[in-house]
Amino acid sequence: MNTEKLTELVTGALEDLKGINIVCLDVRDISNVTDCMVIASGTSRRHVNSLAENVVAMAKKQSVMPLGTEGEAEGEWILVDLGDVLVNVMMPDTRLLYDLEKLWAPLPADKSQDKKV
Repeated sequence: MNTEKLTELVTGALEDLKGINIVCLDVRDISNVTDCMVIASGTSRRHVNSLAENVVAMAKKQSVMPLGTEGEAEGEWILVDLGDVLVNVMMPDTRLLYDLEKLWAPLPADKSQDKKV
């Protein structure tokens, strides 16, 4: 399954269970590990677990086997590794603390070349 279709599958799985503030970041140009990072929040640890479980279940239905998952026991931040797509489901406070959107945002264009000396 290509990255775009897998991203749609993941976002659909998150939306089905009312994932909050779902963001997809294209990180192809800044990461050699994955193409897309999906970030979503849940309202409780149980909700975070349910969101991640739904992503895994929907991926398996399409014959996409997760390479791994982490964080299920704590439920603060669950990572689902689908290869080309990494899914991060987090509690809002954890998401705010780690601010992955800022960490993985594309770098602004270098303006130093525009300056005249």
